[in-house]
Amino acid sequence: MHAMRPSRVPLHTRLAFSAGVLAVILGVGGYALYAHFARAVSYATPQEASSVYVRFDMEAYDAIQQNYWNKLSDAQLAELFTLSADKAASTTALTKATDRATTAKMLAQAFATATSSAARTNLALNTLAVALYNLAPPGRDQLFTNQQTTALREEVSNVHPSVSLYGDLGIATDSSVAEVNAAAAAKQKELAASTSPAAAVALKQVAYAKQVLANPESKSLYDQAGIQPTVFAHVIGHTLYLDLSQIAPTTLQEFGYAVDQASTTPGLDSLILDLRGNIGGDLAFTQNFLGLFIGNNQYAFDLYHQGDYEVQRTVQSQFPELSRYKDIAILTDGMTQSTAELTTAAFERYHLATVVGTTTRGWGTVENTYPLATPLLGKTYTLLLVNSITLRPDNQPIQGRGVDPDVDTSKTGWQTMLPSYFRSTSIIAALKKIATAPPLQ
Repeated sequence: MHAMRPSRVPLHTRLAFSAGVLAVILGVGGYALYAHFARAVSYATPQEASSVYVRFDMEAYDAIQQNYWNKLSDAQLAELFTLSADKAASTTALTKATDRATTAKMLAQAFATATSSAARTNLALNTLAVALYNLAPPGRDQLFTNQQTTALREEVSNVHPSVSLYGDLGIATDSSVAEVNAAAAAKQKELAASTSPAAAVALKQVAYAKQVLANPESKSLYDQAGIQPTVFAHVIGHTLYLDLSQIAPTTLQEFGYAVDQASTTPGLDSLILDLRGNIGGDLAFTQNFLGLFIGNNQYAFDLYHQGDYEVQRTVQSQFPELSRYKDIAILTDGMTQSTAELTTAAFERYHLATVVGTTTRGWGTVENTYPLATPLLGKTYTLLLVNSITLRPDNQPIQGRGVDPDVDTSKTGWQTMLPSYFRSTSIIAALKKIATAPPLQ
């Protein structure tokens, strides 16, 4: 018979209410994306008033100047657009621009050489694409079509329309957990009889579909919005292991559910957060996640934007269930990036966790989306711009450097360093076993 526990709202239930709020601020693949409403177009020059192509590129010019992480002068942007237009038009005959007004004139000159609307559209798009590519870090800033923006946001939300977990099991989308288990068992028996490579792949798909759909919590998320799980929990001795495969709008809720589920497991004294291969996502995750460990309204991290440091604070209250974990490890590798790197850096700064693994990727930028109001041939576009850069505990940019581990698993004898950082024999044994093996799912 279980003892009665004090009445409280479980963390995963409490976080379910914040998931809708977090969905407004999205990120993936190193992107932290904020929604921006289209603003009214201002025709600051005669060339913009008379040419939709000039207007398109000059709207992007203004968006870069206002929102790009590094403060660029008119002269710098004018030079960038001149060189980009030269390259896009395959000429060096264009008049060199020196400020915003002369940039509009230069662009009008370039478009005058094009012989059709399609050619002028291509020139406008290519000029902007070249300019964006040459902003630092190179290739991070991009121009997206509506279709590409939608695909990005689906990836951010961990929604994959082309994947059907119910289809992998051959059952209807309104099937119950019992029907999921029955279908999975039948499929697994059928596929296990085959030795073909295709059967082996299908067997993994069936196992994953069952893992997601046989769990009422993850099944509910998938049924409601097509969202696949991002947190996978295992108990290793007295250690709770959580693989955070991606940071999505539901990750906090999933984390809360996993911690609540583990609260009834006796003897747990340590926690492993596996961020290997985690490409990042929701920027607000770090503020929310860190708050669960240190409380609300505490310093979380700085964002550097156009010469200013913008302090970000935690926005969740401390979660008492986490106090049992006296030893915490974060696993990283060269594909840990973006918000996953920022989270690692924040935990390092507060000495909340020991980082075990290898140096993270060094993708420490925050990209925001900025819809362009000016259409070209009936199509609208969105800018993806690096809006801010993030910092390590030593106040150096994460970009290009990454976050270094406390225990570097690429070095010989790394296992002997673990007792210097951890008291729990369980977490030491677990790390020796899994720190250089693939993440557990």
